[in-house]
Amino acid sequence: MTLCLVRGCGDIGSAVARALFSAGHAVVIHDVAAPSFARRGMAFTNAMFDGSAILEGVTGRRTADVFSIRRMLERRQEIPLVAEGFTKVLEYLRPQVLIDARMNKRSVPARQAGLAPLTIGLGPNFIAGDTTDLVVETAWEALGRIIASGSSLPLSGEPRPIDGYGRERYVYAPAEGRFETDCQIGARVAKGEPVACIEDVVIRAPIDGCLRGLTHAGAAVQARTKVVEIDPRGDPAKAFGIAERPGKISQAVLAAINEHHGQGAGRYLHSTFGSHGPMP
Repeated sequence: MTLCLVRGCGDIGSAVARALFSAGHAVVIHDVAAPSFARRGMAFTNAMFDGSAILEGVTGRRTADVFSIRRMLERRQEIPLVAEGFTKVLEYLRPQVLIDARMNKRSVPARQAGLAPLTIGLGPNFIAGDTTDLVVETAWEALGRIIASGSSLPLSGEPRPIDGYGRERYVYAPAEGRFETDCQIGARVAKGEPVACIEDVVIRAPIDGCLRGLTHAGAAVQARTKVVEIDPRGDPAKAFGIAERPGKISQAVLAAINEHHGQGAGRYLHSTFGSHGPMP
């Protein structure tokens, strides 16, 4: 069993955490206390606000502090989510695998290689062998490719269309502020219908369809953050569960860990609480 720390509780990080948990690994998710991820029906994001969330039969539960994580890992019934400082969590857990799934597409990630025996970066701007040991491609053009040397593809192009709608199905925060909404994921909305507000700015549905993405009420958002997504197919069920892209990425991460283990990394990846000794 490998102890894995996943950074980010959005749809990508949550799919990765669920896949690793289901494969028998010990998994912890780290994020900020009130994340702004919109696809909450496809993620464990709600656990940060509501205490727990279920994703395809697996429960994620927010912990009160890092010291309660050990007990949850030993029970192996739920995935712990923690919002304490990242350095504190990293030093306490000492994971064998660190996976950055925050999908900060426009920022250059800090170097994380060396923070764990195996580090994996997901998304653009990662460089295998530099920022992290490995990179898993998240762009559709090479989705799930495991990169052992070099960069992932740069951020480019438009979102993959759904029923002919691409970027126009999203709403991005026009300014920073507190996001407020009374709507629910999966709800049907009409074009122009108010669905949320940021301070005194009203956010309206850009097209007809179902709310596939909706940032949690009370979350602080930065300008240009994706806060609303409409699925034009109008099927509420498609707003829940693991979608194709996160599913393929999560399987690639699992394969990367298994491959690393098979190439002699087993000396790092066997003990439950890391190669640096047990957690205090």
